[in-house]
Amino acid sequence: MPSLCLAPLRGLTDTTYRTTFANHFPGFDDTIAPFLTTFQGTRVKAAKLADVLPENNSTLPVTPQIISKDADQFIVLATMLHDLGYETVNLNLGCPYPMVANKGRGSGFLPFPDKLEKFLEKIMTSPTKLSIKTRLGRRDPAELNTLMPIFNRFPLTELIIHPRLGVQMYKGQVDLYSFARCLETSSNPVVYNGDITELSSYTSLSERFPTITRWMIGRGALANPFLPGQIKGEILPEDPVAVLHDFHAELFSLYGEKMAGGGHLLGRMKGIWFYLCQHFAAEEKILKKIQKTKNIAAYEQVVHHFFASSPAWSTTR
Repeated sequence: MPSLCLAPLRGLTDTTYRTTFANHFPGFDDTIAPFLTTFQGTRVKAAKLADVLPENNSTLPVTPQIISKDADQFIVLATMLHDLGYETVNLNLGCPYPMVANKGRGSGFLPFPDKLEKFLEKIMTSPTKLSIKTRLGRRDPAELNTLMPIFNRFPLTELIIHPRLGVQMYKGQVDLYSFARCLETSSNPVVYNGDITELSSYTSLSERFPTITRWMIGRGALANPFLPGQIKGEILPEDPVAVLHDFHAELFSLYGEKMAGGGHLLGRMKGIWFYLCQHFAAEEKILKKIQKTKNIAAYEQVVHHFFASSPAWSTTR
């Protein structure tokens, strides 16, 4: 049976989403939380760690993720997380967004192997174990080829590889040839992440890479929340739309209690619908209507009418 991990999507897969997802859909074994940024000094506001507080994550096991290029600051934050009870933290070397990468963090760290090696040497002295989430490189897949011997120097709990370049963002094809080369040379356990959008795509990848036993799924599960369960052999419920409706209703209620102001709530729900609509036959129509809403009352009306219309939904697109 494969092990499945929910990928971190910043601004979407917070503890509210992760917990609600696990309450409605089976399949995921654990998750990595969206990244925490390091900070100056040795004190941090409690709100910064709220998303990974153990009491807020009792449903689905979570690993905190840190993004940083400063080893000392990384160790301070990793130590705080260790004190909360976390044995492992994940280092983000994959974030593709220019506002992050251009500062030498995330995938922007990958073109600098010497600096990254020194960084890893230092942070391995922190009290936590380390996993890494990476891409093939910022601009060239040769970047990860150069880094593999460096990664192999360290006892990582796992190396999660998204086989795209940072500059690709989420566009273009995944580079399975380069992923295969990394898999062959890694002395650490490798996790595959990227473009698992349907059961058929998982099946194809698992046949191509039979030694992979652990998989990370992000956007594919946000679009089809039943996908992790399908991979685990779960049978779809008799009325999947009703389950999706209940999932949406609980999310909407919880975010309504948590978020100050209708604008924040509306923005979050629009972000969720960008993915959730993708397996409905009326995908473009409902998304356009939701994106046009200007207030919560209008949003509620659109969503109510949509679910009341008995919309067609499929596990494939």
